[in-house]
Amino acid sequence: MIRGWLKHHRYNMDTDHCSAADRVYEHVRAGILTRRYPDNELLSEGVLASETGVSRTPVREALLRLEAQGMIQLLPKRGALVLPVTAQEWRDVLATRLLVEAHCTRSVVLAGRGPTLAQSLTRPLDALRRAAEAGDVIGYAAADREFHACIVAAEGNQILIRLYGSLRDRQLRMGAANLMAAGGQADAARMHSTVHDHRVIADAIGAGDAVLAERLTRMHLAHADRALRGDPVEIEPGNGDPVEFAPEPSSHPALRAATA
Repeated sequence: MIRGWLKHHRYNMDTDHCSAADRVYEHVRAGILTRRYPDNELLSEGVLASETGVSRTPVREALLRLEAQGMIQLLPKRGALVLPVTAQEWRDVLATRLLVEAHCTRSVVLAGRGPTLAQSLTRPLDALRRAAEAGDVIGYAAADREFHACIVAAEGNQILIRLYGSLRDRQLRMGAANLMAAGGQADAARMHSTVHDHRVIADAIGAGDAVLAERLTRMHLAHADRALRGDPVEIEPGNGDPVEFAPEPSSHPALRAATA
């Protein structure tokens, strides 16, 4: 009887401990993604414990997970430093997205599934429009990610789906930074411009025009690259060659901090 109670009690303690660490993990992760914890901010274990209502032990476990994912760096006796996405990471993510999204867009349309996919894109398109109207940068970044993830999922390649899924947190951080003006406010013009980008991509997919849909996807990612670098360049996306992302340091505040 006592043995059974102890076993049950130990199970509850373990479950509570795991849920506490998960809660801290989600709290800090969301703070980094939404830029509530900006790049290079030093996070205190004690403050995080107070914010989440837990002891320091689950806080440490959550921070270890975040460090393993490259979002923070633990500094002994000081806390956790929020790591900016480096300039090379920005380029790597954009280049990977270009390869995956261009292939999946073309493949789905050529397979005759364009109209069905276009129908499923109406929800993220509506979310993009509502977020742009509200100046909701975080909501916009999430809807943007959902739009492109729908296209990748429609292609059905499980390896590409998992690869694309691994970019999620970096995409959300990059998306939020991409939509911020220099003063830290939402860039309304940029948001409304990219709503149009997504709408014409969906229209080309629905019309079954694989060449146009892929070209527009390449142009959309080239626009993102130019916006992040703050250095307009002429891109020729119509020849089917991959868009080259230039390596110059960015004038965008987020990338400027990452390369400092």
